[in-house]
Amino acid sequence: MNTLEAITGRRSIRKFKPEKVDRETIEKIVAAAAYAPSWKNTQVTRYHVFDDQTIKDTIANNYTLGFAYNVGTISHAPQVVAITAVKGRSGVEKDGSYTTNKGDAWLMFDAGAATQTFCLAAYEYGVGSVIMGIFDAEKVAQLLRIPENEVVVALVPIGYPDESPDAPRRKSVADLLSFVNDQRG
Repeated sequence: MNTLEAITGRRSIRKFKPEKVDRETIEKIVAAAAYAPSWKNTQVTRYHVFDDQTIKDTIANNYTLGFAYNVGTISHAPQVVAITAVKGRSGVEKDGSYTTNKGDAWLMFDAGAATQTFCLAAYEYGVGSVIMGIFDAEKVAQLLRIPENEVVVALVPIGYPDESPDAPRRKSVADLLSFVNDQRG
């Protein structure tokens, strides 16, 4: 599979077969995700995999902020990955000042790039995934005992797909792209 095949072929998977993804495959996926770009190569993204049914049900039923669409996906996924980012490093200089006006928000960009890379690598290994952002991050962090220096940025249910969804309609390039010309002279 080449890069464009992975980008255009990967889908958000919400229905999984019951078998879990083995540890070795997850390690290969994370090893590939480690190549995602990050602020000054800080590599702040972390991956916390869990499969305990009680934990999945607690998150699904109590921490999805009323977004019922995520409940079944989380509960029925063989495993879920809590994607976190280490605080205070992305977009931050050694003296603690921010390099840009984005402040500490740059870690979301780094975690997003790493999460997408994780999902593309998972697809390469036949593992389905869906990126979720509607949940109570603080309660999830407490439940999973995430280190205090990390913030939960996404939940990614994973497993072997039990569905093959069609690609959703995409906006045209004309809607997405503009070229800005230098009019100074």
